[in-house]
Amino acid sequence: MNAVVRPATAADLSSAADVLAEAFRDYAWTRYVIPEENYPDRLRELQYLYLSHALSHGFVAVTEDLDGVIALLPPDASDPDEATLERILALHGDRISRLQSGAAVTDQAGGDDRAAWTLETVGVRPAGQGRGLGGALVAFGLAKAHARGAAYVRLETSDERNVRLYRRYGFEVTGRADRPGGPRVWRMRATVPGLHDDGVSPVTTASSAVPTTTP
Repeated sequence: MNAVVRPATAADLSSAADVLAEAFRDYAWTRYVIPEENYPDRLRELQYLYLSHALSHGFVAVTEDLDGVIALLPPDASDPDEATLERILALHGDRISRLQSGAAVTDQAGGDDRAAWTLETVGVRPAGQGRGLGGALVAFGLAKAHARGAAYVRLETSDERNVRLYRRYGFEVTGRADRPGGPRVWRMRATVPGLHDDGVSPVTTASSAVPTTTP
């Protein structure tokens, strides 16, 4: 059975944020940058804020059953407004410095990412795993980015399993960042269109979801 993916509307964002809160519940990066106190609520609100921004400045797509969501931003997307930024700071609390602190970066490939779209997040509700939803979302997202003129799509992940997965579909590691006490983050990039000769993109579920670049 083929998954049906469609552009999201504002009415979908609450359910989409719920999906991402479930998908990233035990994700290394979000656990690192969001305080333990009220972690589920903080995570869910942050996802809602970022999805709202992506809907306004890039695009968000969901599966028809609202078990999966993807968001991408173009390279010229503006920053969130002042009120949203203040709320993001408050939700990260005393861990905001973990987002802003410098990391030891190792560049493993050249290239200019300034023209690349960013796959900000993709996640599938745990109950929806194994149905091809992640792959359908990624394929839809890449096609939409290509239609809007994207030549490259980049992403970041702090799960090494993602690195192996995405390499199978055309993504290559362009750099790696290490923070003391935090998870390693791999930066990856793929040429658009066509991550794979058969047009199939990787299935990404809760166990291998791509983190938002500014979670």
